[in-house]
Amino acid sequence: MVKYAKLFCLGLSILILRPLSAGAAKKTTPEQFDWTPVIEAIILVESEGNPNAVSGNSVGAMQITPIAVKECNIILEARGSELRYTLADRYDVAKSKEMFLLIQSKYNAKNDVEKAIRLWNGGPNFSVRATNRYYQKVLRRMK
Repeated sequence: MVKYAKLFCLGLSILILRPLSAGAAKKTTPEQFDWTPVIEAIILVESEGNPNAVSGNSVGAMQITPIAVKECNIILEARGSELRYTLADRYDVAKSKEMFLLIQSKYNAKNDVEKAIRLWNGGPNFSVRATNRYYQKVLRRMK
């Protein structure tokens, strides 16, 4: 009898708690997700916060390449937007953050922080092995 009472209580608990867990599984878009800690850590790793930083083809606080700008414009065009980014926009921190969010919205719909960091460093076809050092640097800056 005690065994059945325990099973009944367990079943009842599951039924009561189920609606609470259903709400926790809601998806958020990259625009709704709080990317601030990731973005700030990337900025520290990439440029130590310098919006005028230059390293080869990569410029700005987030060290954005011309290829990344082109990819953002391709995404915008595919979505029917008239907005386009220029190479000069890489020096604008706010626009750099917008480009980060745009890339995440296309390639990281699940808002996976690890994927976001690796994607930013290695592109859409990143290698875990090749991006591991960068990933660890960004994680250290997030803490």
